[in-house]
Amino acid sequence: MTSDPSVPHGRLDDWLDDLAGVGADAEYLVSLGRDAYRADCAQGRLLRNAGERLLIKVATIVERLPDEFKAGYPDIEWVNIARMRNLVAHQYDKVNHDLMLVTLRRDIPSLIERLGLNA
Repeated sequence: MTSDPSVPHGRLDDWLDDLAGVGADAEYLVSLGRDAYRADCAQGRLLRNAGERLLIKVATIVERLPDEFKAGYPDIEWVNIARMRNLVAHQYDKVNHDLMLVTLRRDIPSLIERLGLNA
């Protein structure tokens, strides 16, 4: 997929496979429903924590993608992915759970689709 010599052979494919897996996990989490995600109980907290972790994983994978690869997708807001990760990781008390659910339901699947990772 790329000829970037700084990327070890096969790593890009591994990262993209990982991203597709995170997308599948986000799809599953969203399938549990908003009520379960927003519930004021241990399960709800666990689901919200899982959602935040999925977003952090997406951003971590995206961060590893070579600039040459990202340049092939100029319509993807790569910087905003990193910003969202920073908010979730460092300012967790400011996370809007409804917006996080939108990210899991809409934005992560859109990223997966735009990169052609959906099977």
